[in-house]
Amino acid sequence: MTIRLLSTDVANKIAAGEVVERPASVVKELVENAIDAGAQTIRVEIRGGGKQLIRVLDDGQGIPTDEVPLAFTRHATSKLITIEDLSRVTTLGFRGEALASIAAVSQLICLSRPKTQTAAMQIRLEGGFQVSLGAAGAPAGTMISVENLFYNVPARLKFIKAEATEAGHIYRIVSYYALAHPEIRFSLQTDNRQTFQTNGSGELLDTLVSIMGLDTAREMLAVGEAEPDAPLPRVYGYVGTPTLSRGTRDQMTLSRGTRDQMIFFVNKRWIQDRALSQAVIQAYHTFLQVGRFPVAVLNIELDPSEVDVNVHPTKAEVKFEEPRQLFSLVQKAVREAIVAHSPAATSFQSSSHHDTSGHGHDHWQPNSLGGNRTQRNQFGLEIQRPLELESDEPGERSLISLPSPNTTMPMMRVIGQIRQMYIIAEGPDGMYLIDQHAAHERVLYEKMAAQKAQAEVTRQQLLEPLIVEFTPAQAAIVKADLAALTEAGFDLEPFGGNTYRLRAVPDILGQAEPVRALLDILDEMADGAIPLAREIHEKIAITVCKRASIKGGQILSQEEMRELVRQLEATAAPRTCPHGRPTMIHLSLNELAKQFGRI
Repeated sequence: MTIRLLSTDVANKIAAGEVVERPASVVKELVENAIDAGAQTIRVEIRGGGKQLIRVLDDGQGIPTDEVPLAFTRHATSKLITIEDLSRVTTLGFRGEALASIAAVSQLICLSRPKTQTAAMQIRLEGGFQVSLGAAGAPAGTMISVENLFYNVPARLKFIKAEATEAGHIYRIVSYYALAHPEIRFSLQTDNRQTFQTNGSGELLDTLVSIMGLDTAREMLAVGEAEPDAPLPRVYGYVGTPTLSRGTRDQMTLSRGTRDQMIFFVNKRWIQDRALSQAVIQAYHTFLQVGRFPVAVLNIELDPSEVDVNVHPTKAEVKFEEPRQLFSLVQKAVREAIVAHSPAATSFQSSSHHDTSGHGHDHWQPNSLGGNRTQRNQFGLEIQRPLELESDEPGERSLISLPSPNTTMPMMRVIGQIRQMYIIAEGPDGMYLIDQHAAHERVLYEKMAAQKAQAEVTRQQLLEPLIVEFTPAQAAIVKADLAALTEAGFDLEPFGGNTYRLRAVPDILGQAEPVRALLDILDEMADGAIPLAREIHEKIAITVCKRASIKGGQILSQEEMRELVRQLEATAAPRTCPHGRPTMIHLSLNELAKQFGRI
């Protein structure tokens, strides 16, 4: 094949694909430019989920008249001059790619006027090519209007999701930057309807009220202080109280089934970092209910030379010079806030094998103030290889085999329960340890599957309908998959905006809190961490069963354990739960004999 240079048009569209992934990417870049321009007010307007229109208006310093065309040229920027500047980036944007990339895949109008000039300059571009340029009247600041995004890149357009889904992503971007910059007045208008706005008071708590609601904001704990003269690095912000994991209906947003509400900023730049998320989770060790994740809004301030922001096309990921130091800093700051709020919790002693690996482990510790025990377990941890028992002889190991999936079970005799998590049972060929949560998930899943096959999914009518206010992202899932939710047993009725009336839930949920169960299900659907689910109704069934099943830490009677094992034996795939985790591990008679030195 002949090697040839790509045309400028094709090269620009390819490059734009790295920066502009979806409408929310456009909003992110334009909002960041407005912040860098010193805006005190930023208004975002969208239509059609951002596909039809994205308009961002700000009162920042504006673009000088003679520089307006240059601003839409690739690699043109006012934020970097030399390569040395790249090692100390203090602005959100710096590459000079965003405006050119957005213009290359849309029909764009920019109207900008610095305060020192009497007239604004307006430029119109289509597909990256200038169509018109001329003077116009406008207030100081900048207005950029992006219409018909990806109109000239059909390959990208077909991957854009439903309007409600894209609007949810945009809401997240704008709300995150409002949390990072409480001193700026933000507003978001979706299809001519005001979604939210902040007052720009400079108080993060005020912004939390605007975005998360008053009830949620009341249950947030302050972490550190945003003191401008404090030594770097420093951490400040808010985290949710541990008691919220036990949850009331008004506190559902504070303790979640997924990690999506742990929000981090580095020098007020929104980033995604799994290590920082793990630091927060470890700070809640022994405080938070199993399987729940806290809400956290934290800003980390450090010397710009100690963080590399030039490692990802969208600048969503960064590299730290001292990642371990920041991990400890975040963990300590959050832990101190939690302990200060819950001093009684210090009576729980840490496990002698403290988890620092980033994986969940099971712990229970006696409470020195009473005879109760607190169970700590993590059912999301997948076992993907045989477990190993250390032998007394050096270099020797004995394998505990994981039963093959989707095979029948032998008849078993229940012996007892370990730590209120695992059922011990004897089979004809050795000992079985059965995960009571995973086993019950399998039983409930096959029950729901059988009901669906006969179109007889039973539901439980609520005595009084419950009004549920969803976030835009949750509302997008409900709107897109309402038919599947109804088929699974939920009865949801639109009640205006992002509010729905919940009338019924699947009968299988039993006594579970219906609102909390529904929010958990929506969070897991959004998280997409259900690899075995091919259809949306399978996702819903799996998450319903997870929410309704017996939990680790629940004491079962001998009769209950026998009944659970009997029902598991009757399932078509007793060896795995719907998520694909094993429901049991098997220690054969031969392996037992080896461990005791009999053979």
